[in-house]
Amino acid sequence: MGALVFNVTTAALMVLMFKGGLSLLGEGTLRQRRTPWAAIGLTTLVIAGLVTQLTWSAATDTFDSDPARTGWWRIATSVFMQNGGPAGDAWNIATIAVIAALAEWFWGGPLMLGLFTAGILLPTYVDMLFGQSERSADPRNFAGSSGATYFLAATLAAPLLLRVLRTGGIGAHTKDALLALGVPVLGLALWFAQSNGHGLVAAYGFALGAVTCLVARPAALRPDADRRSGAVEGEREAVREA
Repeated sequence: MGALVFNVTTAALMVLMFKGGLSLLGEGTLRQRRTPWAAIGLTTLVIAGLVTQLTWSAATDTFDSDPARTGWWRIATSVFMQNGGPAGDAWNIATIAVIAALAEWFWGGPLMLGLFTAGILLPTYVDMLFGQSERSADPRNFAGSSGATYFLAATLAAPLLLRVLRTGGIGAHTKDALLALGVPVLGLALWFAQSNGHGLVAAYGFALGAVTCLVARPAALRPDADRRSGAVEGEREAVREA
């Protein structure tokens, strides 16, 4: 029962972030956007890692992040190994494909890849920074792309909240505010209630998304920039005001 609750609440957090990403970009604009090549490349790497595991028996031992083994490359390669079983592996591939595309359309390809990399590296140091010895902030459990994916997804919630605050406030955009605020709130709740690392990395992704949004503006605040046919002037003005 505990495992079922863990999986359901973890999935609920992802759905919340996915809905927030759609709201940020505008669900009706997705068909107009350019092919997200960086997201496709990232997803291809995840699939290639899984195929390598299925065809090479030593792949996991070679590339996972087991602390009992040495190898500087493991912090990165372990993300492209999976250990969640068929259902978990399929979930990881589907979520990275969708989230990376949404993130690329908002942040742009290079920044999306940079934020994904931050999602790989940051959990490794969270334990040390906060003295976590009994609970790990890294949801990888030696392998898996879910932690970096949840981190990346959460970066989209922060600009959504900033846009709400700058275009009428929470009262005028209640749904978007709930979607955005729900990410760090639910994420931290999952961490404290379940020691669920997906929740904590989502909170960290939200924080880094806010910082990145402020530092990278105005370029990062152009969710219409990837449209093949461009956005209507009214939408552009709303984004500029955000």
